Amino acid sequence: MPIQQSDVLYTAVATAEGGRDGRVATDDGRLDVVVNPPQVMGGSGAGTNPEQLFAAGYSACFQGALGVVARETGADLTGSTVTAKVGLGKNGDGFGIIVEISADLPKVDRGAARSLVEKAHEVCPYSKATRGNITVTLV
Repeated sequence: MPIQQSDVLYTAVATAEGGRDGRVATDDGRLDVVVNPPQVMGGSGAGTNPEQLFAAGYSACFQGALGVVARETGADLTGSTVTAKVGLGKNGDGFGIIVEISADLPKVDRGAARSLVEKAHEVCPYSKATRGNITVTLV
């Protein structure tokens, strides 16, 4: 169920200029980066790109969601990491993305880790936002 404006606790604001070959910055100045298409797509690759920014946000958010579900079970997430791989490819008349999420939970046995990852995928705001829109694979 989507949240309503009255439920919003925080709003991030970023402005782009120049699209994929320009700059993006947040209103508070904490993020101000040059964006360029990757070299493999004909760009200079000198800056970051939207897919890297999405991967960074998704992995951080997913790690947070893991923390929430781990607290419910008492699982130890010490030393854990989450990696998001965001692929960009042709999709009909435009482009689309695909995501692969992997989590390394060194202090949690394999079965419990898989359960935590699946539960995190249910509560993570990025996972909720992408559900039904793009393919997200948990590995």
